[in-house]
Amino acid sequence: MRQIIAMGGGGFWMEPDNPLLDRYVLDACEIPNPRICFIPTACGDAEPRIRQFHEAFGKLPCRPSHLSLFRDPSGREAIIRESDIIYVGGGNTRLMLAAWSTYGVDALLREAYEAGTVICGLSAGAICWFEEGVTDSDGPLGPMQCLGWLKGACVPHYDGEAERRPTFHRLLKDGALLAGIALDDGAAAHYKDGSLVRVVTSRPQAKAHFVQREGASVTEKAIETEFLGSHLRRQN
Repeated sequence: MRQIIAMGGGGFWMEPDNPLLDRYVLDACEIPNPRICFIPTACGDAEPRIRQFHEAFGKLPCRPSHLSLFRDPSGREAIIRESDIIYVGGGNTRLMLAAWSTYGVDALLREAYEAGTVICGLSAGAICWFEEGVTDSDGPLGPMQCLGWLKGACVPHYDGEAERRPTFHRLLKDGALLAGIALDDGAAAHYKDGSLVRVVTSRPQAKAHFVQREGASVTEKAIETEFLGSHLRRQN
C-alpha cells in the first residue's frame, strides 16, 4: 500500500510540545520501531531543524536519521531505501525539487513510495507530492508545478498565513491553479493509493477544505476531520 501524509503545518517543526501528528505518522507505518528519515532539503539542511527532528523523534519509538543532501549526497540511495518512513520538512519548495532532480532523489523517493515506504511532510513537504501547489518560494505567493503523485493542488497554512486563502481563491478564478485541498496548521491529509482516506488534526479547531471554482465564484467544502487528542480527553 502506498501512503502519503500531507500536513498543512505542525508536527515537531511547529508544535514541539505536541507530538500527536508525529505519533500518527509512526503508527501509519505499522512496523515496530520504524526507521524514519528526515529530509530537510527545503530549508537548506539547516542544522537547528535537524537537531529539532532528532530531539523530537529520539523520544518516540523509532530509529531517526536524516539526509543532508547539500552536505553529503553520496549516501542518499542507501538511506532512502533503508527507511520505513520519509519525513520532508518545510522551506523553499522550488529549491528542494530542483535539488532532488539534480541528485535523483525524486526518483529514489518514488521508488520508495511504490515499495510501501510511508511518505510524509509539512508545508513544502506536503505540497510537493501534488500536481500543483501554492508557494512563496519565489517571494510572493504563487502557483507551481509539483511532482504530481497526488491529483489536484494543495495549499498549506490555510489558517496560519493571511494571504493563503485569498491567493488560492484568486488563482482558481484566474484559471491558474487546479482545484484542491487546503490544510490548516495542525491538519494532516492521509492518502492511500492516491485517494484521501482521512484528515486528522493535532489542534481541535484545525480544518481542511476542498476548494474549487464554480462559474465565477470559488466554493469551499469542509472535509471531516478527526482530532487526535480526543482519546486523551476521554481518558482524563
